[in-house]
Amino acid sequence: MSVKINARYAGGDQVELEHGPSKNKIMTDLPVDNGGRGRTFSPTDLLASALASCILTIMAKAAERDGVNIQGTSISIEKHMQENPRRISKFTGILTFPAGLSEEKKKKLQSYIQACPVHRSLHPDIQVELA
Repeated sequence: MSVKINARYAGGDQVELEHGPSKNKIMTDLPVDNGGRGRTFSPTDLLASALASCILTIMAKAAERDGVNIQGTSISIEKHMQENPRRISKFTGILTFPAGLSEEKKKKLQSYIQACPVHRSLHPDIQVELA
């Protein structure tokens, strides 16, 4: 399966992205630490967002199969950049489950972190540390 994304440079360090199937649009901006204004998500911020969203989606599908409600589960994720070459070096974050979820269910759900296609697509040098 493929999905087409249309990207258009809008000027002022911003790019407009359009999701082909839905026609929904978002903008990216050059981050402050790379000489931009940081008015919205940077391209690397979108990768952090994609990782968190993917992990939660995979967990939700697994929980649904097991009859477990994980509504309200959240990830606070932080992207860490390195220089020379400029790239993402790691993602750190906190995974928070709803109250009342057993430790056994939490551990099972945490095992799905690496099953996320975004995680599987990351270069092996990029660390993912979620507590």
